[in-house]
Parts: sequence; C-alpha cells; structure tokens
Amino acid sequence: MNESMPVLRIGKYQPRYPLIQGGMGVDISGPNLAGHAAKFGAIGTIASVGLAHNSPLFVPEKHNYFEANEIVVKEAIKRAKEIAGSEGIIAVNCMVALTDYDRQVRAAAEGGANIIISGAGLPLRLPDYTKDFPDVALIPIVSSAKAASLITRHWEKKYNRLPDAFIVEEPATAGGHLGAMTIEQVYDPALRLEKAIPDVVRYVTEEMKSDIPVIAAGGIWDKEDLKRVFNLGAKGVQMGTRFACTVEGDASERFKQAYIDAKPEDVVLINSPAGLPGRAIKNPFVAKYLDGTVESKPCFANCLTHCKYRKTKETFCIAAALVDAQVGNWETGLFFCGSNVIKANKIERVQDIISELFE
Repeated sequence: MNESMPVLRIGKYQPRYPLIQGGMGVDISGPNLAGHAAKFGAIGTIASVGLAHNSPLFVPEKHNYFEANEIVVKEAIKRAKEIAGSEGIIAVNCMVALTDYDRQVRAAAEGGANIIISGAGLPLRLPDYTKDFPDVALIPIVSSAKAASLITRHWEKKYNRLPDAFIVEEPATAGGHLGAMTIEQVYDPALRLEKAIPDVVRYVTEEMKSDIPVIAAGGIWDKEDLKRVFNLGAKGVQMGTRFACTVEGDASERFKQAYIDAKPEDVVLINSPAGLPGRAIKNPFVAKYLDGTVESKPCFANCLTHCKYRKTKETFCIAAALVDAQVGNWETGLFFCGSNVIKANKIERVQDIISELFE
C-alpha cells in the first residue's frame, strides 16, 4: 500500500486498505458484494434492512418478516465470510430508524459480524444490544461533532464504552437517507466534509483523548477524493455508490444500468416516508411522487418506527419501492444513489476498483 495512506484500525480489526464498502439497503450490498470487498482487502458491508424480501422464509400471510430477516441476516454473514476467507472483515449496517433495529443488531452480532455500523438516527442503545459480544466493533454514522459528542457521552455514562470509530457522512453528496433533518439542511456548509471531518477529529483527539479513527463518507469515488479527505484528518473512507455498480453487486442488472444511464439532472432529493431527506434517481416513480400523483404498493413489513405512509397513507411504502428497484422495476422502483452516480459509466469489478484506488 502507498506509504501516504493511513492505517485503519477499528477495534480488533485492521483491513489491508483503509476502505469500507458502504452498506446499501434492501440487498444492494448483500453477501456477494460484501464478501468480495472483504476478500480484496476492504471492509465488506452487508445492509441488514430488507434482506428477507426475496427469501422463501418470508411468508406475507404469516406476517413473519422480522423473524425471517433475522435468519437471513445470519445466513448472509456466513455466505460473505465464505467468500472473503479467514482474513476478511465483514460489517453489517443496521439503521436506527427500523422497527426491528434491536433484532437486526443482535442477529448481526450472533451471526458473526466483526463490525456493526449504525446510522439513520442516533444509535444510543447500540452497546446494550451487543453487550454479549465484546469483540464486535461499533461505528456510529454522524454528520457533525455535536452528534459524535452526544453519542459518546451517552455510551460512556450508561455503558462504560466508547465508539470504535466514527463515520462522518456528508449529506450533500451521500446516497440514500441523508444525515440531515430537512432538504434545506442537506447543503448546510457546516455538514460538508471539509468542516465536519476536522471538527470530529478535533473532538476525538482533544475531548475524548482518543485515537479512534474518523472515516469519511459521501462523494468518495477516486484517488483524488481519498487524498482530499486523508488531508483533512480522516483515517479511512466509506464508498457506496461506485460499488453498487459492480459485477459482484447483489442488485439486478437493470438496477446497475440505471446507474450507468444517470445524468446530472436525474439526481434529485426527496422527502422519504421515514421523515428524512434522501437522494435518488428521477425515474417515472420518483417523478410521480414529486408531482404528488404517485400510487403505492401496500405496506408489507411495518419496517420503520416513523412512517408517513403507514400512518396517513400519504407518500409511499418505501420497502416496496426499494424492492422494486433492487429487482429492476424501472417504472415503480426507488433507485437510491449518491451524487457521484453520474460518474458510473460501466460495470466494474470490485478487485479493479480497489486496485485502482490503492495500488
């Protein structure tokens, strides 16, 4: 590895390269993508949300989605580790906003995840759910030093432990649900990596008196992006969008083609049914939603703790829309993406991306 690259150590785990393949929900980053990312020296990440959507274990008539998803999370970790090999490091991304957040975290820990990454809300109880698994490293996703401080103080007071790293995600460029409360806040200069990374690094070193790594996320694509955030003090990067459009990516070929076809004017912000802003490709479904004329498939999982669609039947069932995108239904799917989706012009291989970045 290039000598200018930092060493990324998270708890007991040190990947060959300071790179986390980002978690992308509803089986965009499933076991195949995560396993290959870990095999070639990064940290591979499975997103726990929605993994059971295509599993025979999930029978809608039995309303057993949560139970099925726990089993499938464990199966996905096992499969990813088989691909990655004994040295591979597998993380699981669990969203705080999920109804079964605690169950997904426990399933990930029981299934052998090395690291649990948690965002879409403040993971204040994460140490409680993993208390029987001391070797599992815990990484909150934050957008500011204020959020990092709030989490740290709560964990230290209630659980006598600290985070093993922070991922600082920039709403202005990240994909999917964003670390901002409103669409207007997405472009707040205080949340840009140029401001947030040094702020969180300063908090970690000066107030926490710690050397835990700060990891940059949002808008990471090439070597120049790595150099930029390493110069800000980051010890690692998380990259999602570029890995979604790979041979090993778990999404359908039609999903990947949507990324390749995306133009700047196709990338838009929406208000998610979860009450958070999100970034997506403007396909027919999103266009109708922005016009106020979208029709939704029925809710099948009650997956979100706060869901506008479930409460009022306004907006749409996000789980159904994300499933449609994953399987390639262009007309009815919600294709979440990062701002860099416009740079995707071909389907790459995971190994080639990592080699290009670091070798």
